[in-house]
Amino acid sequence: MNVRDRCAGAAKLLFAATLFVCALAPLVRAPAAPQASAAGDEWPTEWDGRRLRPLALSAVEQRFSNHFPGRIVRLTDGEQALVWREVQRPTRMLHPAADCYRGLGYTIEQAHLERDDTQRLWRCFIAERDGRRLRVCERIVDAQGHAFTDASSWFWAAQLGRSVGPWQAITTARAL
Repeated sequence: MNVRDRCAGAAKLLFAATLFVCALAPLVRAPAAPQASAAGDEWPTEWDGRRLRPLALSAVEQRFSNHFPGRIVRLTDGEQALVWREVQRPTRMLHPAADCYRGLGYTIEQAHLERDDTQRLWRCFIAERDGRRLRVCERIVDAQGHAFTDASSWFWAAQLGRSVGPWQAITTARAL
């Protein structure tokens, strides 16, 4: 195998890892502001009144997180999975969950914006593969509480100094 083939293989693996992390970014109900410690080293222990417990990152997710400009955790409230990413600087490594799911072979349908019970705005869609359907919702919140429902508008606002971090990117996924 020549160097060019190895580089192409490595690029495909990194892309697959990125998609995998996004796919595991499940979340349906919106968060209140994260309850982190002053040191910023703790994750929320509750989500919309439900106790959260951590889930281990897979080996692929862990490798991706080693290059991510922030921190990533997977959590569950027993009914849905949440991928919570704390982002320290604008990055293209934070991209739409729909892209991740498409890359994993899901079809995406019914993409729309919606407000949850507490009036937080989310971008939601249905992801389906092999008869399995998931309801996926996502949003990004900056340090001042301003929310974004798509990664591109967040990236440019952050890049141009119109949004300040750290940012909390939350994705929920719930089986239908």
